[in-house]
Amino acid sequence: MKAKADDKVLRKVFGGRNPVRRLFTKQQQALFDDHAPPGVTMDELEVLGPLNILKLKFDPKGYSRPLVVELWFYPDGSQILELSAKCLAKEAFSAAAETKAFLASHGVDLSAPQQTKTRTALGLLTSVQAGSS
Repeated sequence: MKAKADDKVLRKVFGGRNPVRRLFTKQQQALFDDHAPPGVTMDELEVLGPLNILKLKFDPKGYSRPLVVELWFYPDGSQILELSAKCLAKEAFSAAAETKAFLASHGVDLSAPQQTKTRTALGLLTSVQAGSS
């Protein structure tokens, strides 16, 4: 459930001048309310970050589907690069094989350790937050 956020609203929320709920659509707020632990409201959530993220969508030559590349910059100086492609569920295995072959043919090391960008961000940002308290 994605939605675009206005830069002015983001700055106000990150600066503590607007409540967190202003970042979310009514539909997203309802989803949160339906699934949040009892007694937890959206405005009690803490803003972590910000993080700098570069995102590029492109159609590489020799590959049959668009790719998205994201480069996440973390407060400890580390980075995570993520490449992703979308496909139908029934195409998952063939798309994965095609993507793996394409990346390998361009010298991308596919044996590097895998980590999720969000889990890494949460771990680093919560440790930074705890250190500043």
